[in-house]
Amino acid sequence: MGRFMLKRAVQGLVVVWGVVTVVFLLRFVTPGSPVDFIAPLDASQATRERIAADLGLNRPLYVQYVEYVGDLFTGDMGYSYRSRTAVRPRVFAKLPATLELALSATVVAVALSIPLGVLSATRRHGPADYGATLFSLLGISTPNFWLGVMLVIVLAVQFEVFPTSTRPVGLLDVLGNLVVIAGPQQGYAVPLDVSGFLSDARVWLAYITLPAITLGTYFTALITRLTRSGMLDQLGQGYVRAARAKGLPETLVRYRHALRNTLIPVITVVGLQLGTLIGGAVITEAVFDWPGLGSLVIDAINNRDWPLIQGCLVVIGAGFVIVNIVVDALYAMLNPQVMD
Repeated sequence: MGRFMLKRAVQGLVVVWGVVTVVFLLRFVTPGSPVDFIAPLDASQATRERIAADLGLNRPLYVQYVEYVGDLFTGDMGYSYRSRTAVRPRVFAKLPATLELALSATVVAVALSIPLGVLSATRRHGPADYGATLFSLLGISTPNFWLGVMLVIVLAVQFEVFPTSTRPVGLLDVLGNLVVIAGPQQGYAVPLDVSGFLSDARVWLAYITLPAITLGTYFTALITRLTRSGMLDQLGQGYVRAARAKGLPETLVRYRHALRNTLIPVITVVGLQLGTLIGGAVITEAVFDWPGLGSLVIDAINNRDWPLIQGCLVVIGAGFVIVNIVVDALYAMLNPQVMD
């Protein structure tokens, strides 16, 4: 197991290095110079050259690359061209909101897709099967940004069921009400704020519902189809027929034996899609004004703020790699044959 994980970790580092290299080179193949967005419209050529020198943009490409990679190893992502503030604190301040949205979308998708997939497989060629298939087709075919806009128009604007502006509390704020805080001098613990937890949880759920549904719809459809095909395959295996011949209840055969084996590839896809959701939340965050990395990336792109763009993309890429390594570890625990 240790050797398998070491191999995956080395492969992950290579992938992260590739992401860093591609992200760095994007600055030089993208039209428009950061100087054009920083310098005044009437700035002279000397002023532009001085700005480029201050930003280090006049040095050779390989020098900038080596310096950039070296700074990343020390945790330094540089400074924003626009605000002249450090990039790392800004990126990591937005990261919890993006992770929160991606995890919520994953929970919504898994909670809906696995029961739908099992129902579709066990009611094959029935109304439930056709309904789940139609739902999967619609979910995969519907663009997330369009679905988000429609949910906002119908449920937020027309019926005013859910709010859509920037959330007032995050998940960490909600869970913070359950943390016992020790008094610095008194030597006792402050009681849990249960009423605050319930109040903040209701607000958080109201704000997270529509973005989570929007981001998780495609994922729900994908896992539903995967669960259905896996269940149909497992239900036709010899061990299922043997279990039925022994007189085991059908519920036990389906959910203890067939579903458990079906979940092995599902777990893999869930992990892979979680990494995809972290990067794919950009559009959803823009639609719902969600305070995550997506909004930060869009603002940085509009301003050609390359250190900020690079910091966001590197963190997203590294997160994707980490999720894949964790999935590989879980898959190896469930199926040790993959380590051979």
